[in-house]
Amino acid sequence: MKRFALIGAAGYIAPRHLKAIKKTGNILVAALDKSDSVGILDAYFPDADFFTEFERFDRHLEKLRRNKGQGVDYVSICSPNYLHDAHVRFALRIGADAICEKPLVLNPWNVTALADIAKETGRQIYTILQLRLHPAIIALKKCIEGLPKDKTFDIDLTYITARGHWYMVSWKGDVGKSGGIASNIGVHFFDMLSWIFGGVKENIVHVYEPNRAAGFLELDRARVRWFLSLDCKDLPFTPQEGKPKTYRSITIDDEEIEFSGGFVDLHIESYRKILTGEGFGPQEVLTSIEIISGIRNAQPIGLKGDYHPMLAGR
Repeated sequence: MKRFALIGAAGYIAPRHLKAIKKTGNILVAALDKSDSVGILDAYFPDADFFTEFERFDRHLEKLRRNKGQGVDYVSICSPNYLHDAHVRFALRIGADAICEKPLVLNPWNVTALADIAKETGRQIYTILQLRLHPAIIALKKCIEGLPKDKTFDIDLTYITARGHWYMVSWKGDVGKSGGIASNIGVHFFDMLSWIFGGVKENIVHVYEPNRAAGFLELDRARVRWFLSLDCKDLPFTPQEGKPKTYRSITIDDEEIEFSGGFVDLHIESYRKILTGEGFGPQEVLTSIEIISGIRNAQPIGLKGDYHPMLAGR
């Protein structure tokens, strides 16, 4: 049984980490969040100590490590994107391995810095990249690897997940804190595509707005037209009350890749891999971080060249 601490217990993604810790037979000893709306802890670890101030959380874990010899083995990080770097460093400093939600960091140079610190401390940094564990994506990768190496694929990636007005008021709407739309909802798709189709040759942005972005990504073995949106108006169907306002589609050479299901237990599988030393480390996320950083800092060129079909008529 491994001992965990968790940062960001009141966040959207925290329940998946709590469930994964529980289902893999481990224990949460302490949690942190500036919000005290963390009743979810009762469903998994009601005996976990809880803090709303980082300083007290830090002191508590240090006391456990130094005075009782009961430090934590892992720190799970579910905090806002811009805090991931600091919280990973904290985990390494207290002698724990870090399990961080994506994106690990917002800038490529931070990946290298964290890898150096991990080497210095002898600890590990892992990122949740659940699409790499999805059965349909694994099957796709094997299929592509079996085809001629000189074949290049034409891909359209479309991901629309409607969000309300709260989104732009929260930290997610602040580019300095979230990294923008590509970091928030696109990073796992960019990681998956580069994992399967290779490194980046060209990264062009056609449109970049707070709630919508689109561009063209040329990889070693693929030409990708991508479109990301948080706007309900972009959905290709009329939303119905009580049903998800989400649309995801990936076509490869005009053939739809079906992977809408199979997401339920991917965080649990991620934890199982991490606990056996098979998790995804900093160098494995570097390409996707370079992509989202490039998108955020690019100058959009407008509707020129090979742009996504959903931009037509705009």
